[in-house]
Amino acid sequence: MTPAARSRLVAVLRTLVVLVVGAIVGAEYLGSVWLGLLLGLLVSLGLFLAFESRRGRNQGVNDDDHGVEL
Repeated sequence: MTPAARSRLVAVLRTLVVLVVGAIVGAEYLGSVWLGLLLGLLVSLGLFLAFESRRGRNQGVNDDDHGVEL
């Protein structure tokens, strides 16, 4: 298995785990599986963006002036 394929598989599994945990939390504590799935989807999207940013070495602000230029 190539490193790219393994990385993609790990990302898919991480997303599925977050969605399942979101559904369980939604059903048990929030009273709505759909609300749990929505929260799980938002969390998994945030995790995806964070991990992709880290992998692409684009964390933080990349410009020299830190966005203060008008």
